[in-house]
Amino acid sequence: MGGDSTDYTTDGADGPGWDTGLEDDSGAVLKAVSRQLKLWREAAGLRQVEFGAAIGYGEEMVSAVERGRRIPKPEYLDRADEVLGAGGKISAMKKDVEEARYPKKVRDLAKLEAEAVELGAYGNHNMHGLLQTEEYARALFDMRRPAYSVDELDRQVEARMARRVIFDRSPAPALTFVQEEVTLRRPIGGRLVLRRQLERLLEVAQLRNVEMQVMPTDRDDHAGMAGQLQVLKFGDGSAVGYSEAQLMSRMVPDPKQIQILELRYGIIRAQALSPRESLAFIEKVRDET
Repeated sequence: MGGDSTDYTTDGADGPGWDTGLEDDSGAVLKAVSRQLKLWREAAGLRQVEFGAAIGYGEEMVSAVERGRRIPKPEYLDRADEVLGAGGKISAMKKDVEEARYPKKVRDLAKLEAEAVELGAYGNHNMHGLLQTEEYARALFDMRRPAYSVDELDRQVEARMARRVIFDRSPAPALTFVQEEVTLRRPIGGRLVLRRQLERLLEVAQLRNVEMQVMPTDRDDHAGMAGQLQVLKFGDGSAVGYSEAQLMSRMVPDPKQIQILELRYGIIRAQALSPRESLAFIEKVRDET
């Protein structure tokens, strides 16, 4: 909930899927759009190369879109609508394409984050997804084994970056993060990428609705040894928990289990450095990087 056996990513790069039992319907939507674009083009008597030249894209891109290998951007659909004389019918697909652009489980996660009034997350291997810079996220996804294709890598990075709108919400949700010290030091993407990632942490930590904490490696008592976790709370008093393991991420709706995650997270926060101490710690690591 918070890195991607399915193509859904939470906070890491290796690919845990969110175990909701729901199928991802985005593929069917995109196939339908691709088929419609091809039918409109053929009805206009245009070859792919001619159509591509008319809308400002190469033949290879047109072919990829019509085969469902690339997701058309809004400007592609607008230009296609204009050139093919579709009278707004193709442009009207933009909403469906935008909704299907990211894996369904990412869309579901973004919906939960958009409704949450409180979010608490503990990360132990890499920066939490909401905190990641684009270049850090790209480097993280690039490490995935088996590897993503270039197009899928772009899709996953775009999906992760889109979730950062949570920081712009009004009223602002209460956000707390606890990051293991190792996540501040592991040079994912290289030293320069890490330094900019640390600067991003410091920037986010200045927001009035955000509390950032660091769990030092030298702690001899640690409530988070079972792995990273996250808890989201909503305005109606309900809550959802989340835990992650290799190849699988699990949503936790059961109140008794959520209570356990809340207990652990509360102890983790108490064991970590205070927010003020944590900022000083992050600044020190940044200066050493």
